[in-house]
Amino acid sequence: MAELVREIEQADLPIVKELLAKAGKEKEYAKIERLGGMTNHSYKVTMNNGEELLVRIPGEGTEKMINRLDERKSTELACKLGIDSELLYFGDDGTKVMKFIHDPQTIDANIMKQPKIINQAAEIFHRLHTSGVDTGVRFEVFEMAELYEKIIKDGGVAFYDDYEQVKQTVMDIKAAVDNVFNAPRVPCHNDSLVANWVISGDGKLYLIDWEYSGMNQAMWDLSCLSIEAEFGTKEDDELLNAYYGFENKTVGVEEKKRFIAAKLYVDYLWTLWGLTRVPFDGAFMQEYADARYERLKKNISAYKAL
Repeated sequence: MAELVREIEQADLPIVKELLAKAGKEKEYAKIERLGGMTNHSYKVTMNNGEELLVRIPGEGTEKMINRLDERKSTELACKLGIDSELLYFGDDGTKVMKFIHDPQTIDANIMKQPKIINQAAEIFHRLHTSGVDTGVRFEVFEMAELYEKIIKDGGVAFYDDYEQVKQTVMDIKAAVDNVFNAPRVPCHNDSLVANWVISGDGKLYLIDWEYSGMNQAMWDLSCLSIEAEFGTKEDDELLNAYYGFENKTVGVEEKKRFIAAKLYVDYLWTLWGLTRVPFDGAFMQEYADARYERLKKNISAYKAL
């Protein structure tokens, strides 16, 4: 897959200083480093007193797809629950300053597959989903998909030849699943890719970046993690058993069906999201969307085989 080059944007530097001031910090710092991320400009800033902060500047085009006021509500909830780090400043435009998680360990799919990490992730999801808080922010998967379709068309990006057929199949499966079990909406992260998990130096797992968070069905978060961490059957079973174990429930056929169905919704939505980013990020995002679309079709077959 093509790579995105992540270097310090000189135009960001005065913005970083301004945000530090808004967060109640000195404008001058000792060191600044560009962090990863697919759309935003994020920086680790080390202050002259040694304090480490995270500064985020939203990426180009994100204002069309993300309600930053909604994101702030979910970020504040996550920080209150101890799921994310301490929030110092959140602007209406999505700029953000947070405490940097101390001595973070780089996480990849192999680390996420470790049973102890899967168990921590399941506990974090369960803590979030059972918090009893209604953020008032609804994550409307299929309304978002319609918005993304419009952005794709306006951007002149081509849809896949069999897109309408695949879309209809996803809708049919959703109708069948909802007819049997219409799950309640709970606070969800909705974008639990591997890069959004961080392990601190003391071994605590954090879930970060709440841009797409909102009230959704809990199974979305579990399925999203499975996809992003490239889980196999073994890891899927560990995740489901750990999550439902917190409720003293046994995982049955219906739970597994809803789990796979949610995988379809995840890849359906993020395929379209990837296509919306093609005009901004080129080949990288086209390949990202293509990979998700192919996996979507494979999981349709897996669902039908149940």
